[in-house]
Amino acid sequence: MPGRLHHQRRKARELMQNREAMSPQESKATEAEAMEGHKAKSHNQGRMEPTAPPLPPPSPPPTGPPEYPRPRLIFHTQLAHGSPTGRIHGFTNVKELYAKIAEVFNISPSEILFCTLNSYKVDMQKLLGGQIGLEDFIFAHVRGETKEVEVTKTEDALGLTITDNGAGYAFIKRIKEGSTIDQLKTVCVGDHIEAINDQSIVGCRHYEVAKMLKEQPRGIPFTLRLVGPKRAFDMIGMRTKAPKSTEGKIANGRETLRLRSKGSATVQEVQNEFEERATMKVDDLLESYMGIRDLELATTIVEAGKDKKNPDDFAEALDSVLGDFAFPDVFLFDVWGVIGDVKNERN
Repeated sequence: MPGRLHHQRRKARELMQNREAMSPQESKATEAEAMEGHKAKSHNQGRMEPTAPPLPPPSPPPTGPPEYPRPRLIFHTQLAHGSPTGRIHGFTNVKELYAKIAEVFNISPSEILFCTLNSYKVDMQKLLGGQIGLEDFIFAHVRGETKEVEVTKTEDALGLTITDNGAGYAFIKRIKEGSTIDQLKTVCVGDHIEAINDQSIVGCRHYEVAKMLKEQPRGIPFTLRLVGPKRAFDMIGMRTKAPKSTEGKIANGRETLRLRSKGSATVQEVQNEFEERATMKVDDLLESYMGIRDLELATTIVEAGKDKKNPDDFAEALDSVLGDFAFPDVFLFDVWGVIGDVKNERN
């Protein structure tokens, strides 16, 4: 024990001697180093380490039912004279529809004269216009026999009602019994009018063709070049006549695909009873005034006028969507009257 105490005292004396032997500068440097170490330790203890920014709060859950992508609409089609069944989709107007059908059957779109819905026959009651029921089956009628017919007008009206396929082909939709054309048994409903007196009318709308035929003078022969739809063997020789004022609806079910010449196709509800009756009556007026039948055109006219309060507003609305037709005032007056009559019957 005494030996250990003696050893500790000796070590303390050596430390004191070493400190006294240091120069003043060395002593200050040692103290400064000690102070810096103390400051650095204090600074590091006070400094906070950097942290990541806080995450944004989660978005609130959406209200209402979840949105699901609309299923792709697929339609089945055949060539009317006979073919396998094809599937088409992704079209927004008649021209695109014809292109899709042509692609499936490896033909040119220009071969297609018109289409019917749910019937392979040349049935003008089933003619495809601007709407297709979501469950409708599409039959495409393609070019068949070409024929030339000489016609001489014996009265102002030939007895033809013209329509078109929306892609540049005008064709015969109705033949009036006992008329000039009715006497020419080679002329049939469904025949495409390709030329008048060797002047091609491909690309002309139905009202333009009807006007050209109306302007042909009486007593002077003129020539029609016609292209009939290709027929299956069991249909050869059939001469179809469409009954007057009995055009059927071209859409089945609760919804139809509405094809538009401008913009995208839309799925919408079928016409209600008022719209359907008004459309049929307007279609009759189109035939009376212009020699054409066109359910899509009649539908557009009814849509333009059904909510209007007076004839001036109706005429302005119609001119904004169908200005190219330049309808006569007497026609617009009669159409306004028909729409009003159907409204009153509904009430």
